[in-house]
Amino acid sequence: MAIDWHQRARALKVRGEALIGGRRVPASSGASFACLSPIDGRELAQVAAGDAADIDAAVARSRQSFEQGVWAAQPPAARKQVLLRFADLIEGAVEELALLETLDMGKPISDALQVDVPATARCIRWYGEAIDKIYGEVAPTAPQTLALITREPMGVVGAIVPWNFPMLMAAWKIAPVLAAGNSLVLKPSEKSPLSALRLAELALEAGLPAGVFNVVPGYGHTAGRALASHPDVDAIAFTGSTATGKLVAQYAAQSNLKRVSLECGGKSPNIVMADYPDLERAAQAAAAAIFFNQGEMCSAGSRLLVQEAIREPLLERIAAIARGFAPGDPLDPATRLGALVDEPQTRRVLEFIESGRTEGAALRLGGQRVRTGSGGCYVEPTIFAAVQPSMRIAREEIFGPVLAAISFRDLDEAIRIGNDGIYGLAAAVWTRDITAAHRAARALRAGVVYVNCYDADDITVPFGGYKQSGQGRDKSLHAFDKYTELKTTWIDLA
Repeated sequence: MAIDWHQRARALKVRGEALIGGRRVPASSGASFACLSPIDGRELAQVAAGDAADIDAAVARSRQSFEQGVWAAQPPAARKQVLLRFADLIEGAVEELALLETLDMGKPISDALQVDVPATARCIRWYGEAIDKIYGEVAPTAPQTLALITREPMGVVGAIVPWNFPMLMAAWKIAPVLAAGNSLVLKPSEKSPLSALRLAELALEAGLPAGVFNVVPGYGHTAGRALASHPDVDAIAFTGSTATGKLVAQYAAQSNLKRVSLECGGKSPNIVMADYPDLERAAQAAAAAIFFNQGEMCSAGSRLLVQEAIREPLLERIAAIARGFAPGDPLDPATRLGALVDEPQTRRVLEFIESGRTEGAALRLGGQRVRTGSGGCYVEPTIFAAVQPSMRIAREEIFGPVLAAISFRDLDEAIRIGNDGIYGLAAAVWTRDITAAHRAARALRAGVVYVNCYDADDITVPFGGYKQSGQGRDKSLHAFDKYTELKTTWIDLA
């Protein structure tokens, strides 16, 4: 029987208190803020507005749990079992978690059910399975010495995560941090804090000791800054905008020189060569690359670079596909494009659209706010053609359903345009020429280069960027590099 998601939403009980030391608690100041749904503007909950005092409390509990060894001193196989139970509980709560995600940030319920929650559980389970399969090393030193290289947990890790994939981006931090034996303080975005708080409750239910995983909601300039600046936090992991990432790096350096990993913005080039034989497939992927999740993706294929000979037929196909992404009710399982996260982000996207018009780009589709009677935040799929690489819509991260199409003559020009910018998160090239594919993959300055696909993904491969898209990698075994210390133990056998 089909689920009535509106009825489920009305019955959902939402709590907004912080979770510190295994208990739900209000902010120490008593302050809270309204968590509003971008679907229709309804208030979902009053959420604790944590500040420096709450971060202090959370860090103290994390430090205490780490020093006592209630989690860090457990054998890897024991930590594994807790994380596997955690993943099972996430899967068991799939409908509740999907509904929280959709109500809080506006994504279609079908995407939350089929993508976000399953990927979150897979991430937790994968790192749980991995942790008892990682070995130390013995260095090839002289026979009279023995040098052991071992990994140890960092201690207390702070994580600041964004609003576009609230649960999954949190899991990319939570899973390796906990698997390695660290204690964690998580600061979710004030725009979408609800699923992170529920995840922490499920972790406790799975058997994670109280105080190991603490969640403090609040604003970036208060709770976020306090976490990044805290002298008793050993590492800070951040996902969000490049501008905020720079501030996080400054706070870390100015406090205790804590380790910093940053996954920041992107303006990814999606290059389609004229020799690619299946324009329909390329068009479908190009549309999904920018309109999935309302374009609120750091790796979105927001710059479409099209070889001149196929520019018009490809853009016509993409426009036809984009019409199927008309914004709809996120609680309707048939909806493919939901609401933008809030009113300020909606205004930002509309300002970029206006700048595209002003600078002379050709508006081929969309460009308007829609569903205005709903009380929510909806912008229709937008396509600009005749975009010049110098235009704002071609250089700055919009984080919305806005595609900038740029034409090029040959692969060298495409690579030059693709690399012209401050970002280097993702890129793609579509071609039947294997030599051209390898040339492009090597030349494009991006952390991920897709060939004849876009946004292909697996937890086994690292994700992160070059240049001002950040430093460090999420996912894969490489994530442990961020949350562990390498220790050399040198033994003289002479």
